[in-house]
Amino acid sequence: MPEGIQPYHFAIAIGVIIMIATSVRVLKEYERAVIFRLGRFTNTRGPGLVLLIPFWIERMQRISLRVIVNDVTPQDVITKDNVSVSVNAVLTFRVTEPEKAVIEVEEFGFAISQVAQTTLRSVLGRAELDDLLSEREKLNQDLEEIIKKQCEPWGVEVIAMEIKHVDLPVEMQRAMAKQAEAERERRAKVTHAEGEFESAEVLTNAAEILSKTPTSVQLRFLQALVEVSAEKNSTVIFPIPIDLLSPFLKNDDDSEKN
Repeated sequence: MPEGIQPYHFAIAIGVIIMIATSVRVLKEYERAVIFRLGRFTNTRGPGLVLLIPFWIERMQRISLRVIVNDVTPQDVITKDNVSVSVNAVLTFRVTEPEKAVIEVEEFGFAISQVAQTTLRSVLGRAELDDLLSEREKLNQDLEEIIKKQCEPWGVEVIAMEIKHVDLPVEMQRAMAKQAEAERERRAKVTHAEGEFESAEVLTNAAEILSKTPTSVQLRFLQALVEVSAEKNSTVIFPIPIDLLSPFLKNDDDSEKN
């Protein structure tokens, strides 16, 4: 031992080190310290340097205020129309009152996860499969409102609860594929029928117009012949309109009578 240093000096130095180790804490910007003095809650401190009464008279528990995003474990749900599906979701939340998150509930993260699972089964069990697939926004709002009410006393703010994925049985997937195919065929037939109806209506109107002017029929006939002959070299045989031969036939009749 160096000359002039007494044994109690080492004891004092060790005591100072222990006191500093048990009384000084540094918290990040997103952290808060919930302080308990001899087991009783006193206040919330931080961020930055936090001084505690040494020798474990005061104890602290760190709480993060950052947003937490958790995957909710997939749940087997039986819908209102008795279809078994597997559904998982995403839960987003953050602590707003650190003292409540420590005092009011044990391991708030685990507790919120359990509440999310039971709420997911409860809400989706009251919905039909079609609603589950087509009205997710409404179901997400219902889930969020229910979980918010349960987590608010714990000092936790639920930001969002959204359905992530729905796994359907193979048989149900096949049935839905057949239904979708049948629906597409029905729409195709309806569209085809509507096109035929419109086409028939247009042709009827055209026939009425042409019937009023016989000359236009002949002109249309000649135009069609021109279009056919323009395709390739071919011989086209067509009847001569009887109107063109009427004068000659009349002259022949007159000559026979004479």
